[in-house]
Amino acid sequence: MTMPRAVEPHPWLRDSPGAILGLFRADTEPLTKADVVQRSGLSRTAVNARVNPLIDAGILRLAQSQSTTGGRPAERYELNRDWGVVLIADMGATAIRAAASDLRANILAERTERIDISAGPDVVLSRVELLFNGLLEETHRVAGDVVGIGLDVPGPVDHDRGRVVRPPIMTGWHDFDVPGRFSTTYAGPVLVEKDTNAMAFGEQRIVHHDTDDVVFVKLGTGVGTGMVIRGEIYRGADGAAGDIGHIPLVGTSELESAPVCRCGNRGCIEAYASGWAMVRDLDRPNRPVRTVDDVIRLAEARDHDALRAVRRSAEIVGTAVSDLVNIVNPRTIVVGGQLAAIEDGLIAGIREVVYRRSLPLATRDLEIVSSELGSRAGVYGLARLVIDEVLSAPRIDRIVARPNATVPAR
Repeated sequence: MTMPRAVEPHPWLRDSPGAILGLFRADTEPLTKADVVQRSGLSRTAVNARVNPLIDAGILRLAQSQSTTGGRPAERYELNRDWGVVLIADMGATAIRAAASDLRANILAERTERIDISAGPDVVLSRVELLFNGLLEETHRVAGDVVGIGLDVPGPVDHDRGRVVRPPIMTGWHDFDVPGRFSTTYAGPVLVEKDTNAMAFGEQRIVHHDTDDVVFVKLGTGVGTGMVIRGEIYRGADGAAGDIGHIPLVGTSELESAPVCRCGNRGCIEAYASGWAMVRDLDRPNRPVRTVDDVIRLAEARDHDALRAVRRSAEIVGTAVSDLVNIVNPRTIVVGGQLAAIEDGLIAGIREVVYRRSLPLATRDLEIVSSELGSRAGVYGLARLVIDEVLSAPRIDRIVARPNATVPAR
């Protein structure tokens, strides 16, 4: 009889409780210690030395189990999703969506509020703090239960420092210490991300989890993109990757007569194809257009000028996206933001341009779809990002570490 070959443990499963926790996170069903032995290739002694500290710390909990053989059921353990709470603030140009989630990224409570991001960090973050307080009260939690915070903003972010860098529309935010604003009240990491990166991550992790290469195109007040490449957010060398909204649309000779963008330059894609540009172009004395929602209502009412503006936006944005497709070759492009509600005119127009202008190989299996998470894409993306950090192996190992504790290698 051929004996089964011993399972060689993955290198990342050898060393610590924090590494073993990854098995419980990856599996939605509770696991027995025997399951962990089988999946990791570690000995029972080694598994006990890694799993028991997680149980003692409350990070794993005993799950309800039933015997299918009539004998005593094996104890099954699962990630304790209630071990801590994550607070999220998805901040756009005109609104905040704040949420509290458990450690499986289930939204426990949610609140929205209109804001003006250009009012500055003190004003806006004060509102975020009040929203966080309300969410904790609603979920019967306190500040000590918060294990991490995630915030995103409609501007370029130095991810390592958690600071916004010269944002075009965020007056007063440059180099403001956003993490420092919250670290005195809450323990755990405070992550700051570009909004479109968070949206791309949310869509990829929750909706398109079988696809490693996803581009998210946000069409709202502004125009922006976020990219997930090989399953991870691609930020570029300094965090500025994917900012198609400020690519110049016209040549140098035409710049003088081109419209001024909110970034201060002339002729950017945003200056022609964004929501604020449509508001500018559609506003009339006898038909005031003040917001992006007004544009959407006109388009849905089949207003000729609004539909023409939508078609023009689709052509311009589609051209920029086709360049991304030729360079990055993603498998899926997700279109979201307020203007994505005009699906027939906008997304169909972008799709037509991208397939027409991109290389055949790059579009052979390409999908261009509307966002399934909608206005919650950034919330879910931030929740997943924060949870990944909170439950990372190094952080968990520090939490469960005990003086003089030893963990067998096998």
